Amino acid sequence: MVDSPYVGCNFTIPSNECTLETCCRAQGVFTFIPSWGGNLFYTIFFGVFIVPQIGLGIFYKTWGLMVAMIIGLVLEVLGYVAKLQLHNNLFSSDSFLLYLITITIGPVFISAAIYLCLTRIIMLYGQHLSRFAPKTIAITFMTSDFCSLVLQAAGGAIADTADTDSLSQSGIDIMIAGLFLQAISLAVFLLVIADFALRCKRGVLNMDHESQRVRNRPVFKVFLVSIVLATVFILIRSAYRVAELWEGFRGDIWNNETEFFILDGAMIALATICLTAFHPGPAFAGQWNVANWSFRKSKAGSKSGEHLPIKEENQKMEQPTPLTGYYNASHRLN
Repeated sequence: MVDSPYVGCNFTIPSNECTLETCCRAQGVFTFIPSWGGNLFYTIFFGVFIVPQIGLGIFYKTWGLMVAMIIGLVLEVLGYVAKLQLHNNLFSSDSFLLYLITITIGPVFISAAIYLCLTRIIMLYGQHLSRFAPKTIAITFMTSDFCSLVLQAAGGAIADTADTDSLSQSGIDIMIAGLFLQAISLAVFLLVIADFALRCKRGVLNMDHESQRVRNRPVFKVFLVSIVLATVFILIRSAYRVAELWEGFRGDIWNNETEFFILDGAMIALATICLTAFHPGPAFAGQWNVANWSFRKSKAGSKSGEHLPIKEENQKMEQPTPLTGYYNASHRLN
């Protein structure tokens, strides 16, 4: 006998007053009972990774990245805790709202941490190799993330509290717009990374001693790969969530928890591993804050982020190589 979610439906009872004894699963937020074991696993997983993010963030003083990662991980934990509550009460509107919003917007903050990494990488290789200044990249992608966050949170709240199907669908559409914006931002971000990598391969890198030392470290090269992988994982997750919500809350994708665990939970888990096991703190060898950029302008009137302030005193003491000597001579002739 097929276990139908429509067996025992009683639409005379408001959904928030339903129980599995009085109503069918189709009257709940899912047509299945959320897995206790699977959701508990992800709750513990993301909770555990908060600890090393705090430790690494404090030790290496990666404050902005640490805050973004912690917020993202806390939201993931709250989302899975809410789903555990839905295991016990499939008809809880409060638990559903908490789940819907936190699980949806959590990766936005993890994406912000990745954006911060790219701006430091650009400063390390040389800003002259990037089509856009680190400040421009940070402002553009974080603004996009903020808009995505607002759309997803607002859409989730509307979809959960709507009194009519049409209003609920409007909320879903707003959430889809936010997720679609996030997916587009991540895709464009990957293009920016690819373009910068190509220009680095063809151009002259920043030649100061500290920059070269950091770039040549194996841990830094692995970190670069991890950043790309983390971005791809979050992009896959965002594309999945767009497809999931496109069908609505009664669609097959929304009601397939196995797919959710693989294409949402596992993707964010892998991104978290990339940003923790290959944390930028060790990769930058203590140069994370030195490779910073600023919104302020320098005294000369140029943007202070237009030079790489990594151990400039070491750079002055170095003997010029043929490459740097040629570059400096050409610069003086011009």
